[in-house]
Amino acid sequence: MTTRLFSFVVLVWLAAAPSARAATDATLFRLFFQDGASVVSYGEFARLDDQVVFSMPVGGPADQPRLHVVSLPSSQIDWERTERYAASARFQHYADTRGEEDFQQLSGDIARVLNDVALATDKNAALDQAERARKTLADWPATHYGYRARDVREVVALLDEAISDLRASAGRNDFNLALVATPEETGYEPLLGAPGVAEQINATLRVARLAPRVADRISLLQEVLALVVEGGSSLPSDEASRFRRIAEDQIHGEVEIDERYSAMSHRLLASATNAAGRARISDVERVLNQVPKEDERLGGRRPEVVQALSTALQLQLENARRLRLMLDQWQIRRGSYREYQREVGSQLMQLVKIQPSLDAIRRLAGPSPTTLVRLRGRLSGGADRLQRMTVPDELRMTHALLVSAWRFAESAVDIRYSAVSSGDVAIAWQASSSAAGAMLMVTRVQHDIRALLEPPRLQ
Repeated sequence: MTTRLFSFVVLVWLAAAPSARAATDATLFRLFFQDGASVVSYGEFARLDDQVVFSMPVGGPADQPRLHVVSLPSSQIDWERTERYAASARFQHYADTRGEEDFQQLSGDIARVLNDVALATDKNAALDQAERARKTLADWPATHYGYRARDVREVVALLDEAISDLRASAGRNDFNLALVATPEETGYEPLLGAPGVAEQINATLRVARLAPRVADRISLLQEVLALVVEGGSSLPSDEASRFRRIAEDQIHGEVEIDERYSAMSHRLLASATNAAGRARISDVERVLNQVPKEDERLGGRRPEVVQALSTALQLQLENARRLRLMLDQWQIRRGSYREYQREVGSQLMQLVKIQPSLDAIRRLAGPSPTTLVRLRGRLSGGADRLQRMTVPDELRMTHALLVSAWRFAESAVDIRYSAVSSGDVAIAWQASSSAAGAMLMVTRVQHDIRALLEPPRLQ
């Protein structure tokens, strides 16, 4: 390989370098619909499952536009053309920002390698260096958005000739398949300019029709009204009036649909809640089966409302089934509950009757020693008798609370008598605590027994 030939390759390479362009701040992508229309995406878009999410400019200054985050079904998009346009936009953004700087750096690196090769005395080592340089060149466009791919391809072809000469001069006749591959030409979609006001309005109206969520639709339609105002004299008056009328009519229509679905949801949910509170399972199921018919009657315009309503009605159905089970269980146990009430009724009544005395002990306000002696007699042994009773499993906690209430009452009377005997206020406060505990437990036992005797209800 001669120095002249390598110098020629480097000169061709460097001569192809154009001057750098001015950088732009943001990349404007386009999402193309199946009919060829498009909408601008400010920056990269994202495909998530069956949706595409992007930021759409809706007015404002060109350097700081107002952005509206939009989610659309992926099926609406012509992805082949959209991806081609995205490749073009990325290429152009790269070319306008870093492309030429990176290319010049690559040019310098390759030139240095080729100069070393031209001056090398070891032809085999020089050949290896040249082939590595060739591979670097061939791979560069694929990792740099296809920038200067045509120039790279031309220089790679020249390098292939030079490497062939160098291979012959080194006495090597092996064949390197890598030399056959050359960078592919990238197919690009022509870039479109920034959208004007009318194009933004039309795109926003289209996206509003396709947006699956009603909140997004209304928000986008409000953006249309703002764009009409912002467009001012740049929009013909008749066109501005038409855009305004379309947006207002669609907003009004969406509000009307919301009201109809809200009324339907309230009516069906109230009916199901009432039926669930009476454990009327068939009635709740009947309401649940009405939802598809009501949705069809209203045009199937609010799938998210229907989904939420169906979930709420399913919950009411579960409530109805749970209450039905609780009522059936209560029917079985009601007899044992009444029997228990009869068995402990007299003991519980005694605790209720001595509440004034326990309250006096709690407040350190009595009762008299005579009353304390009488109470000790009435309470003596009562807790043990209650303890020996056999009660159903479901009543064990309530019964244990009754036994504890009786023991606390006994303790309050005994400790109060000791406090009176010793004149020790500290002991009187101990009696006060026991009395307060007894009163609290008695109240709880009364509440639990009343609850057991009442049919269960949904909380």
